[in-house]
Amino acid sequence: MNVHTRSMIVVMRKELRDFYRDRRTFLMTLLLTPLLFPAIMLGMFKLMENRANTQLDKDMAIPVAGGEFAPNLLAHLASHGIAARKASVAEVEQAVRSQEDDVGLVIDPGFAKDWHSGAPAKVELVTDSTRRNADVPVARVEATLKQYSDTLGALRMLARGINPMVAVPVGVGTRDLATPEAKRGMVLSAMLPILLLISAFLGGIHLAMDTTAGERERQSLEPLLATPAARGAIVSGKMLAAVVIGIASLLLILLALKGSASLASGMGRMLDVSLPAIASLLFILLPLVVIGTGLITFVAAGAKSMKEAQSHVMWMMMLPMIPTYALMASPLKDTDLWQYAVPFLSQNQLVQKVTRGESPDPQQWAVYLGCALALAAALWMAAVWRYRQEKLAISA
Repeated sequence: MNVHTRSMIVVMRKELRDFYRDRRTFLMTLLLTPLLFPAIMLGMFKLMENRANTQLDKDMAIPVAGGEFAPNLLAHLASHGIAARKASVAEVEQAVRSQEDDVGLVIDPGFAKDWHSGAPAKVELVTDSTRRNADVPVARVEATLKQYSDTLGALRMLARGINPMVAVPVGVGTRDLATPEAKRGMVLSAMLPILLLISAFLGGIHLAMDTTAGERERQSLEPLLATPAARGAIVSGKMLAAVVIGIASLLLILLALKGSASLASGMGRMLDVSLPAIASLLFILLPLVVIGTGLITFVAAGAKSMKEAQSHVMWMMMLPMIPTYALMASPLKDTDLWQYAVPFLSQNQLVQKVTRGESPDPQQWAVYLGCALALAAALWMAAVWRYRQEKLAISA
């Protein structure tokens, strides 16, 4: 073991020992996020489960104006668990606008006349499309109305001696390869990469900032830089200590995710959280721990106080979120190799693949690991270069 490596290990052990002595910060870093993580995931799963139970299966009542013109339609709705509550047109609109009801119906006064003449009888669905929490009830009522319309249309054609299938020249079916659990887990699979990416990217932030900006503020950095140890060894030792904390925190978070799935078996069916999947997630996120540590150390080395260093946390936290928001606005197929060369986007796509039970192909792994490790090395060298500047010691 050469002098440079020995100095690096000594600095790493010293920083880890000092970090451990601050028990409150140590426990907050390693335990708070792993405790919050399962709470967030279980909470999201519970909310999704409750929504499915209350909006898909439970009987519902909606305001209906003009129900007396279409008693058969109201009976059909009632047979599907949708009860009608008599109201005027204004009351229906007010109920939906005030969010008292998610959806309402307005039946045209000429419904019976159009019905008997064979013309389309008019029914108006009253909704507020800006309210996402109303999409399930609206779709439920809409599907029930369509079923009623299709059934009556078929009966009318039969009454005239016409085969209803004549009106269906092309029979279009859908073979959805997604399981029902995977469909219900779409929200979880979208949120999980954000939580994991932030946790990995900022896992060692407390130690990285404290050993750089914190030491400058306490004026304990200059004596350390005055020692015979090379500055590259000093900063590498500090970053290694932060990486160790980041990996430990990430491992606890992944184990907490596994535990959450054990507590809620339904979540385990929505997401693949088997031990091989957890190992793959750890392998995917390890380079991100090093990338985050390198960037944080580089930025913190230019700050003269912890307060100045902490002011950078907000934009750093936004970096892992950008790909998820971009994919929401413009979804991409995860087959294009270029995505696996883009920081954060590559991790996002790989995490989603693994949690869906899919395996990235060798080319995707190669592109991802090559680019991620190259970026990690570049940021590590940038932090070392920052430490070699004389103004770092002068301004300390």
